[in-house]
Amino acid sequence: MHKSVTIQDVYDALKRMEEKMVTRGEIEALVDSVEILSNPKTMEALRKSDQDIEAGRVKEVTSVDDLLAELRT
Repeated sequence: MHKSVTIQDVYDALKRMEEKMVTRGEIEALVDSVEILSNPKTMEALRKSDQDIEAGRVKEVTSVDDLLAELRT
């Protein structure tokens, strides 16, 4: 004997599946994170950046002109 399935049953099952699904953007973000974390040079650069910020070795850039001037130096 088969149990009948209603449209509501199908809808509820699809909603449960949708809640568990991961979007393409989330997968791409995860891949990007893994690539960054697995690159020793990138991780070292990030550590140095954090140290510079903590030590106050930062410059405020408030415009494109400021940024371009900083890049030229």
